Amino acid sequence: MLPGETKSLLCILKPVLVGSHIPQLKLMIESITRLDKDIRDRYKHQHDHVIFDSLPGAGPQFAPQLLVAFGTNRSRYKDATDIQKYAGVAPVLERSGQKSWTHWRYSCPKFLRQTFVEWAGQTVKQSFWARAYYEQQIEKGKPHNTAIRSLAFKWIRIVFRCWKTKTPYDESKYLEALRLRGSPLLKYAVNN
Repeated sequence: MLPGETKSLLCILKPVLVGSHIPQLKLMIESITRLDKDIRDRYKHQHDHVIFDSLPGAGPQFAPQLLVAFGTNRSRYKDATDIQKYAGVAPVLERSGQKSWTHWRYSCPKFLRQTFVEWAGQTVKQSFWARAYYEQQIEKGKPHNTAIRSLAFKWIRIVFRCWKTKTPYDESKYLEALRLRGSPLLKYAVNN
């Protein structure tokens, strides 16, 4: 076969090949749709869904993922640092002699870390204090990814408390707690 003939044969076969994949794609789309509906239904039957529905930016995608991350066994994690470390959001501090350095955790469930970090990114658009915290970190010279991971670290502590006490998140209560503690974050938010 000559090079020109190969090209013309491929031009003829492309529609046939694409056409042969369409039924498979339709079947896959139907399966994904059924799975999404099943996840939504199972999520809504969980008692804790109220907690995760209350989180800013969680929505129908992140709320079920966050519920699964925490689970229903409240004795699984004794404190927020357990889940921060397990999820790979907590930084690792290493020391050798006079030197020390910080890096992110390499051995962790990557999808879980990604869930927390991506959700924290969404909260910047939905939460007053999260936006202020993010901007504060950026002004300190932190890169975007570092600022979002740091925000995820803070969010895990907050969600852990809500999860442990079976209490939905309330932004106004959290802002009031920041005010009572004299958090510089609120001063930062007011000035910007």
